[in-house]
Amino acid sequence: MTRLHERALLDTSVVIDYPASAVAAHAATAAVSTITLAELSYGLHTDDALVNAAREQRYHWITTTFDPIPFDTRAARIYGALCATVRAVGRDPNPRRFDLLIAAVAVALGVPLITRDEADFTGIHESLSIIAVR
Repeated sequence: MTRLHERALLDTSVVIDYPASAVAAHAATAAVSTITLAELSYGLHTDDALVNAAREQRYHWITTTFDPIPFDTRAARIYGALCATVRAVGRDPNPRRFDLLIAAVAVALGVPLITRDEADFTGIHESLSIIAVR
C-alpha cells in the first residue's frame, strides 16, 4: 500500500513530464524548488522555436501551478553535507549538483522527493526519502 504524504517536493525529471496521477498517489500537495525553475529556465534557450514554445508553455504552467520553494541557508548547509556523502561513497557530486541542490531543499523541508531518476540520488538514501515514479 502506498503511503500518502502530506507534502512532497518534485524533482525536475517529474515536472518535465508530469505524471499527475502518480504524484497524487504519493502526496496530498506537491511543490517545486527554485532550483527546478532554474533548470527549466535554462532549457528555454534552444534553437528550435517549436521546442521553445512547448517548454515556455510548461514553464508557465509550473510557475502558475506551484509556489516555488526557495533554496535557503539551511538547504545550503545540507547541500554541502550531501555532496560530502556522495563523495564518500565514491561518486562525483559535480554532475549531480542540481539534483543534490533539489535534494537539499527536500531534506531541509523534511519532505520526500518524487523523482523519475532514483539513481541520481545514490548514496544519500539515508538522508532523503525518495519516491520513484514512472
